[in-house]
Amino acid sequence: MSDYDFIIVGAGSAGCVLANRLTADGRHKVLLLEAGGEDRDIWLHIPLGYGRHFTNPDVNWLYETEPEPECHGRRIIAPRGKVLGGSSSINGLMYVRGQAQDYDRWRQLGNVGWSHADVLPYFRKAEDQSRGADAWHGEGGPLCVSDLGNLPICDAFIAAAEQCGYPRNPDFNGATQEGFGYYQFTTRHGRRCSTAVGYLKPARKRASLKVAAGALATRVLFEGKRATGVEYLQGDAKQTARAGEVILAGGAFNSPQLMQLSGLGPAALLREHGIDVIADMPGVGADLQDHYHARLVFRASQPVSANDFFTNRLRGLAAGLRYALTRRGLLAMGAGYVGGFLRTNDAVETPDVQTHIMLFSADAIGGPLHAFSGVTCPVIVLRPESRGSVRIKSADPLTAPAIAPNYLSAQKDRDTTIAGIRELRRIMAAPPLAPFIEAEHEPGPACASDEDLLDYGRRRGSTVYHPTSTCRMGSDPTAVVDARLRVHGLHGLRIVDASIMPALVSGNTNAPTIMIAEKGADMILDDARTGNP
Repeated sequence: MSDYDFIIVGAGSAGCVLANRLTADGRHKVLLLEAGGEDRDIWLHIPLGYGRHFTNPDVNWLYETEPEPECHGRRIIAPRGKVLGGSSSINGLMYVRGQAQDYDRWRQLGNVGWSHADVLPYFRKAEDQSRGADAWHGEGGPLCVSDLGNLPICDAFIAAAEQCGYPRNPDFNGATQEGFGYYQFTTRHGRRCSTAVGYLKPARKRASLKVAAGALATRVLFEGKRATGVEYLQGDAKQTARAGEVILAGGAFNSPQLMQLSGLGPAALLREHGIDVIADMPGVGADLQDHYHARLVFRASQPVSANDFFTNRLRGLAAGLRYALTRRGLLAMGAGYVGGFLRTNDAVETPDVQTHIMLFSADAIGGPLHAFSGVTCPVIVLRPESRGSVRIKSADPLTAPAIAPNYLSAQKDRDTTIAGIRELRRIMAAPPLAPFIEAEHEPGPACASDEDLLDYGRRRGSTVYHPTSTCRMGSDPTAVVDARLRVHGLHGLRIVDASIMPALVSGNTNAPTIMIAEKGADMILDDARTGNP
């Protein structure tokens, strides 16, 4: 039995932030548990290496959904990082915060301290912005945010959007999100800046932090309604650690799973699996939200794609040599290089669709690249109304939970997908892109009616890897945590990860998750000083 001030379950995007901030003054003893291993694989640090990890069980939980009713009964991949840094070690590296209105909406739902004005200082605190500090951005933080430089096809994409009436936007994380421009990425000198690199690596030098990799949390321990520690498996050995406060940071799938395994969740579900009920909490695992996309593939008339390099041995060697010497080129590239946020109709106050150009194409996500030069353009519904769930299928912690996002179950999501595809096609057909785009490869021009476009989205669409809200923050009867991220009705237990989002943000979720952990760390330390955990 070991005693700690804090046990953090999950060394992902949030957990690494917490480990750094909670040990910064040396006053608190912290145990950080991670089910995955060390982030030693070189492809975790080469930005374009994320494509190698969709099927890599060494660093990916390899989850998949239950058969999706609105997607022809398909099981859809649901990747999550299983390694130090979590999904920040295997994601597409795009740095997008969402809209200011997203956070103001969180506050309007009753979550005091979570408006945009409240969270902006934490975005700035986390950031080491390569452009320098300003009213929107910070400098000197652990998370490096960088530009990758301009490319001719990307310049043409922005120009095409401008001809279609959309504004140019040099900073999606500045005064407004709307418009088209280049993304920024969580890279430093051409290498991935995961939270394991930016936050955890410097913190591991501190005697007050113990990191246990290969340690799968199986149960939160309780005395009455107070969390007192964690039971976990490391190798074949069952371990127990005690702490003044337990902090779950496993993400939108693993945090509700661990809660349910520990007796916190819908009582009928727990009893079905022979788990003693500590608290009947129907909101644990409910309200799952995720971004879903329909992706269009275009044949390029010039060698502008990663396909051209990695389906040709000599070109691939040249790209590798360039990266080794300069840390630039295709291997330094994240997912969407250039993109935009647009409104599909005048009645929408803020952008409801995100799109971008990814400089590669394949028949399946993570599959072999096409032999031709191709680019992929997703249409992402930013504020989906579809809701799903995460529920344990067994009392065995090694059994993956049932993940059921219910993609496209809301009519608004279906309508917005169709409208977004039509707008993207209009942009891709604009004159500035004519020198680069030969033809639409998938779904192709024969797919033209609303019914056909929706069916294509159902058959070929997939996740954008942004699950949230399964341990939702709020004060209503089904909310799981309060505005200080304490689990309702219990003591000594918090959740600090993407699962607490009251609603999915209008953009990528890694930067918001890091912000949540920065703010959560401050609240945890404040409560520790006042004796109010």
